[in-house]
Amino acid sequence: MLSEKQPEINYIEELKNICGTVLLNEPMSLHTSFRTGGPAEVFIKAESTENIISAIDIAKKYNKQYIITGNGSNILVKDGGIDGIVINIGNEMSKIKCDGTKIYAQAGAMLSALATAAADEELTGLEFASGIPGTVGGAVFMNAGAYDGEIKDVIEYADVIDSEGNTHRLIKDELELSYRHSVIAEKNMIVVGAMFNLNKGIKKNITDKMADFAKRRRDKQPLNYPSAGSTFKRPEGYFAGKLIEDSGLKGKTVGGAQVSEKHAGFVVNIGNATSSDIIALMDGCIETVYNKFGVKLEPEVRILGKDL
Repeated sequence: MLSEKQPEINYIEELKNICGTVLLNEPMSLHTSFRTGGPAEVFIKAESTENIISAIDIAKKYNKQYIITGNGSNILVKDGGIDGIVINIGNEMSKIKCDGTKIYAQAGAMLSALATAAADEELTGLEFASGIPGTVGGAVFMNAGAYDGEIKDVIEYADVIDSEGNTHRLIKDELELSYRHSVIAEKNMIVVGAMFNLNKGIKKNITDKMADFAKRRRDKQPLNYPSAGSTFKRPEGYFAGKLIEDSGLKGKTVGGAQVSEKHAGFVVNIGNATSSDIIALMDGCIETVYNKFGVKLEPEVRILGKDL
């Protein structure tokens, strides 16, 4: 008779057979831009589309939950961590290939690397992405945008894995991209790569625009503290940061979490914040803004995991 521990051993061993990196009880604070979060039961680094499908098959076989992450720049992992498998799509799936005015990137490629690769080929259209600290997969998942652009302006198609483990190529219209939304998020799909259709430009103009956006970020955003970027979605007809500031919350702290004194649209970790601190501060902002202005703020950051 198998011991109670045997299935767990088999589950880990099977993952080790398909992945080069399998980490147990891995602190998610090492893999999120907030620098908070409890441990993942198992953390693996995906190396290919087939690798991801195999990992999901193993998760289903052993009745384990799985979560897909990228650079961790738009997630908040609770202090109790994550049960099951975190499948990380990062450096091992970060190839970028240019062909004429088109550029294909695997999901783990950083947006900054994609924008730089486009600039090197004198391709314009991705300048807005140069300062977004996320991966291509995460950007397509949430239709990331900044300044004068968003993913839906430049994407041609995305390669995805559906919830049954089948691969598909979804063209732009099928992705149903809108403000911080996609069909991928709705249907629990996984982005493994995307093709972008750009235009020929002048390299100096492209790099000047990227430099201007970088300066604006440095001037206006609290880049010196860990955060997940804009904490809340933009309410229709309003700006989240202004509503929070006008509610008198700029600089408010809970534990080590603070509504940034530089930009009230950012909750930042000013020192040893827990995820519970950040969530409590976010909840306080939501309640105060609603009571004062009747506007319900919605988090832009994805909250994952379990409480302690």
